[in-house]
Amino acid sequence: MSPLVSAANQILSLFTIAAQILTIGLVSIILLKKSEFIDFVGKRAILFTFVIALIATLGSLFYSEIAGFEPCKLCWFQRILMYPQVILLGIAFLKKDENIAGYSLGLSIPGAIIAGYHYLLQLGVAPAFSCSAVGYSAHCSQRFVMNFGYITIPLMAFSAFVIIILIQLIGKGYTKNVTKTPW
Repeated sequence: MSPLVSAANQILSLFTIAAQILTIGLVSIILLKKSEFIDFVGKRAILFTFVIALIATLGSLFYSEIAGFEPCKLCWFQRILMYPQVILLGIAFLKKDENIAGYSLGLSIPGAIIAGYHYLLQLGVAPAFSCSAVGYSAHCSQRFVMNFGYITIPLMAFSAFVIIILIQLIGKGYTKNVTKTPW
């Protein structure tokens, strides 16, 4: 593995750990009803989720186009559900359109389910339904990355989808509670 790929693996794995810690923190803050932090995240939900989707998309493209890891069938489904979010959330951020949450959730929830299943498949916990190699793609159980003893590419995607879901839910709840100006 080249030094560039090793460095990218470490960086993306650290982002994954940060997303997991942030997920635990957000769930705790929601349960404890810490309104100051919820307001902070809610006001910036579109920006935060745009950045997360962008990092996930760039990481995915790095793995396939630079590292040379062929995406499997489940990876393609996850990409289909993550890539459009960069464009949708970017436009929503520029237009200050707070109605994006439903669309983002509609893409992220199935993405998290697929990525979670994919991760369990790679660990040998979930059965492989129809996930054989297709054309030049890899088999879904193949692991290209295993950092810190548990982080694989599907876990990276799962973490990104889950944090997007949480932040969008906070943003959606926040925008319901904010009084809109008529203009």
